[in-house]
Amino acid sequence: MSVMRSRFWTLVLVSIFISSATAVELTGEKAVPVSDVAWIDDVEGEVGHLVHKKLLTSLYFRFSYQPLWIDGMAKDELETQVNVISLSGISTEFAWRATVLRDAKMSADWRVYDVFATDTLLSLMSYNSLIAERGRDWLFGKGVDIELPLPDFQQVSQLVNAASRNGLYPYIDSLRPQPKQYWAMVKAIISLQELEPLHWPTFQQKGLIKPKYRLNKSDALITSLMRHGVLDVSTARRLIVNQTDRYVPELVEAVRRFQTRHGLKSDGVIGSQTKKWLNKTPKDRVKLIALNIERMRYWPVKTHQVIFVNIPGYELDLWMDDKVVLNSKVIVGRPSRKTPIFNAHVNSVVLNPHWNVPIKIMRKDILPKASRDSNYLTENRYRVLNSWVKSTEIPVEDIDWTTFKPHTFPYRLQQAPGKQNALGLYKFNIPNNNAIYLHDTPAKSLFDEGRRAFSSGCVRVEQAQVLAELLLHRSGLEKRRYAKYKKTFTTKQVSLKERIDVHAIYQTAWVNAQGNVEYRDDVYQYDIAPEFERTQLDWPPTLLTKNQL
Repeated sequence: MSVMRSRFWTLVLVSIFISSATAVELTGEKAVPVSDVAWIDDVEGEVGHLVHKKLLTSLYFRFSYQPLWIDGMAKDELETQVNVISLSGISTEFAWRATVLRDAKMSADWRVYDVFATDTLLSLMSYNSLIAERGRDWLFGKGVDIELPLPDFQQVSQLVNAASRNGLYPYIDSLRPQPKQYWAMVKAIISLQELEPLHWPTFQQKGLIKPKYRLNKSDALITSLMRHGVLDVSTARRLIVNQTDRYVPELVEAVRRFQTRHGLKSDGVIGSQTKKWLNKTPKDRVKLIALNIERMRYWPVKTHQVIFVNIPGYELDLWMDDKVVLNSKVIVGRPSRKTPIFNAHVNSVVLNPHWNVPIKIMRKDILPKASRDSNYLTENRYRVLNSWVKSTEIPVEDIDWTTFKPHTFPYRLQQAPGKQNALGLYKFNIPNNNAIYLHDTPAKSLFDEGRRAFSSGCVRVEQAQVLAELLLHRSGLEKRRYAKYKKTFTTKQVSLKERIDVHAIYQTAWVNAQGNVEYRDDVYQYDIAPEFERTQLDWPPTLLTKNQL
């Protein structure tokens, strides 16, 4: 059969299939014989429930009731994606589907696995298509809180086309998260699952444990570090055989490696955070990795020219030409003033910026200090303005602080450019609905902290000068053209010819370049398993609802 003729019959099949399914939904007319409906009913009796029953009936009728899942790679890919969603804890439906798929593989009747796998694929297609719209809720604490609708016309057309060409594997593979991290993280889950049956002791010695301190249960610490892959087996065995009861250098170095992988201060001192991560079970870690794999469906994948800010990682990566050209520590919003997850772009760099103090920060942070210290505003180079529109300056000495409270203060505050300015020497304008931007900071010592959630929502960049120079150079601007502004503290806004996308993401687990999983503390509590209502926990539903087609 020629290529053109093959395409013609594929299009005919799609047209007939879709129109038939639509007719069933709209008119209620039977598109297939009653005996064929019973064929699907037999499978439903085995698996307990089929969500897309009428669509499945039409689909298998059009394919003359032949098996669709003859490619082992297609089966593996479907099961992998479903298992990851199940392990992430965000969907009771996919947890059920993962279990039924495993059981269906053992059935002597090929129809049981084949039909249920197709039903599962339809739900996976629906889930994946809704991530862009609902991922912000589903993947950050709420979970999948709706009954997934039928995939749309285009999706079903793609499925029929793939099935007609025995091309289910490449089609299903296209549904998975596309970053290169995907398979590395899947392999990490498999490795943890293989280690899960082993003994994983808890280490619960109280207080700070510093080098040379006595260890109450040294075997527990040694075994835990070995299980986590930061202490080699031969060293672990030697320390256990020698009945080591002190926090010796070999253990200190292993703990430092462990702390680095968990974003903790790598000082070798075992405190509460190090103990918390040491006692995380393989099951806990599998769930965390799976959740972060699903989050990759939500993040952009293009890395030609982009800035990624990983909020819980406290890091910024600037990608140019698909390579990381800058990695910088950042400071993000404290839990009470979270840095939002957002997508925007840098359109300009401001040298020596003024800081127009947001009202909330002015009232909560600055005015209480100014009311206690009459010199505070002057010493920190704040101007009091009548408004942002008129910008008429009000002399600080003319303000009677006894007549104002922070929430009744009628003026605005602006901090002059300079080394004391809260924005430092660089501000990166990224228009967005949250009024968030990247900027420099004079408080450089805070970048030495492991947990860097100190700001009021905006992102402070440790290497702000390098970032500014790279962005300006990318737009064809040489240093000499803006160097004079750095010397005089004169404010200068420079528009970028090439706008750089900025994505603030929330990733608490990933695989590093050495192949090791890195974990980060869930600073905003987005990793907490969703608490479903009773009706959402009842899966499969006892009554079919809207997904009838």
